[in-house]
Amino acid sequence: MKYATIAARSLLGLIFVVFGANHFIGFLEMPKMEGPPAAFMGALFTSGYLTVVKVLEILGGALTLSGRYTPAGLLILGPIVVNIALFDVFLAKAFNPLGFAVAVLSLFLLYAHRKNFLPILCTSKCTGP
Repeated sequence: MKYATIAARSLLGLIFVVFGANHFIGFLEMPKMEGPPAAFMGALFTSGYLTVVKVLEILGGALTLSGRYTPAGLLILGPIVVNIALFDVFLAKAFNPLGFAVAVLSLFLLYAHRKNFLPILCTSKCTGP
C-alpha cells in the first residue's frame, strides 16, 4: 500500500503541476474544442478565472508531490477534480481518460489518507481505522 500511495501521489501531483504550468508556458498543444465546451473555457479564460484555477493546480500538485502535505494538496485539488469530471460528463459529453485517471487517483489518495479527513466528516465521538 505504501508504494501504491507514493506512486499515486507522484502521478497525480505531476499531472497537475505539468498541466497547470502549461497554461503559463504553453509547451503542450491543447486539443481544439467546439460548442458549449469552447464557450465555457473561453469565458473562464477571458475572465481570468482560469489563471486562478491553474495557480491552484500547481500549488495543490506541489503539495501532493511533497508527501508531507498530501492531504492539504488533496483539499485544494478536490474541487478541481470534481469540476473536471462534471465538465467531461455535462459539457464535453465524452470519456476523458486523463480525467478518469485523475478522479481514480484522487479517490485512492483520499482513501489512503482517510484518517486526515475523518474529523471533517465525524463528530467528536467518531473513531477511525
